[in-house]
Amino acid sequence: MNEVYINRISKFLPNEAVDNDTMEQRLGLIDGRTSKAKHIVLRNNKIKNRYYAIDAQGNITHNNAQLTREAIRELCKEEFSEKDIELLSCGTSSPDQILPSHAAMVHGFLKNGNLEINSPSGACCTGMSALKYGFLAIKAGQVNNAVCTGSERTSSWMKSHIFEHEVQQLKELEDNPILAFKKDFLRWMLSDGAGAMLLESTPKGKTPLRIDWMEGYSYADQVEACMYAGAEKMENGELKPWSEFASDSWGENSLFAMKQDAKLLNEHITQKGVDTLRLACEKHNMDPESIDYYLPHISSYYFKDRLFQQMKEQGYVVPEEKWFTNLDKVGNIGAASIYVMLEELVSKNVLKKGDKVMLHVPESARFAYACACLTVC
Repeated sequence: MNEVYINRISKFLPNEAVDNDTMEQRLGLIDGRTSKAKHIVLRNNKIKNRYYAIDAQGNITHNNAQLTREAIRELCKEEFSEKDIELLSCGTSSPDQILPSHAAMVHGFLKNGNLEINSPSGACCTGMSALKYGFLAIKAGQVNNAVCTGSERTSSWMKSHIFEHEVQQLKELEDNPILAFKKDFLRWMLSDGAGAMLLESTPKGKTPLRIDWMEGYSYADQVEACMYAGAEKMENGELKPWSEFASDSWGENSLFAMKQDAKLLNEHITQKGVDTLRLACEKHNMDPESIDYYLPHISSYYFKDRLFQQMKEQGYVVPEEKWFTNLDKVGNIGAASIYVMLEELVSKNVLKKGDKVMLHVPESARFAYACACLTVC
C-alpha cells in the first residue's frame, strides 16, 4: 500500500468579503423587509465576513463548478499542470444541477483530457468523502495523483426571489407573513467558495502532509433529517421529495431552499461529534493529547464552547489552545470549509515536522461525521 501525501492546497473565495451590514443587500430583502431572524443568528454564529458569488449589483459571477475550477487553477501551477491530473474527486452540497454530476461539470470547464471523476453526494462531509476517494485510490496504487475538492455556491439558493412566491401565498392567509425560521436561518450562516488539494504518492513541496487515516460515521439510523433541500418534512419526520409534489407547489413551499431544524441540530451535533472523534482515535490508538492542531468544522461559534464542554463530559478533551478555525473571516463554506481552514493553517508556516493535524467535519443533514489524521513530513 502506498503512502499518500497532501502536497498542495489552494482556495478560491469569490469577489470581496461581505460584512454583516451589507449581506442582506446582496441576498435581497424578502417582501421588502429586513429579516427578524438575521440579528439573532449573526449574534450567535459570530461570523464577521463571508464571500458570495454575487457582485455588488446583484449579478451572479460564478457557478459552483466555476468556483471549483478556479481553486484547481490555483493548485496547478509550476511543474504540475491540469493535464497531469489522473483523478478528479469533487464534493459539494450545492451542485449547479441534478445531472450531470458536479465533478463532470468541473471537468468540463477544465478541458484537461480524459480522466476518472468522482462526485460524492451529501452535505459538508462530501469534501471529506472526495478526499477519501483520492486517498484510497492512491493508497491502492490505482493512480499516482488525485485532485480533491470541496466547494459551495449556496448564495443563489438564499436570494430573496427564492422565497417571494411563498411569502405572497402567506399574505393571503395572514396580515404579517414571516418566513419560517427553518428557512430563514441558513440565509445568515452560509458562504461561497472552493478549496482543492493535490494528493500524490511521494512527498513534495515545502509542507507535505501525510494522510495517516480517515474515518467516517453516520447516525442516520438513529436521527431524522435535520438539514434538507428539495423536500418537505412531514409530521412523522420523514421527507417527502420534490418529485412527489405538483410543480406549481414548488415555489409556494420554497421547496428547493435549504432548511434547518435548529432544535434538532442543537440536540445532537456536538454530542455525536465528540463520540465520532473518540471512536476514530481509539480505533487508531491515538490519545487526544497527541493532537497538535485540531481543525473542527463548526457552522457557528455558538457550538464551539458546547463542543469543548461535550469533550469534557465524555472525557476525551483536545486542549482549546490546539484548536484552529477561520469561521469568522470566511464564513461557513460547507464542504469547502475544511479545505480553506487547512490552507490557511499551512500558509501561516507554523507547522513543524512530526506535528499531528486532526480534521473533524460534521454534517447536520442527517448527522454524518468524518475525521482525518495528518502528519507533517
